[in-house]
Amino acid sequence: MTRTVTALQAESIDALVWRSTGQGSGAVELVLEANPGIAETSAALAEGTPVTIPDLPSTTAEIALVQLWD
Repeated sequence: MTRTVTALQAESIDALVWRSTGQGSGAVELVLEANPGIAETSAALAEGTPVTIPDLPSTTAEIALVQLWD
């Protein structure tokens, strides 16, 4: 489910993605693809700029546990 998030004053794209999804660089590229031309605007978005957040893959990963003692 895609959604639209509005930028805060002088917010960068990666800060907006982190604020709205809690995900980092992999999600930023997907957001840039969903919003053609937004990267050319400037380093900081204008306040109120609508940004489409596409469906992002889950970032949960399985961590293998190491047993020091059996």
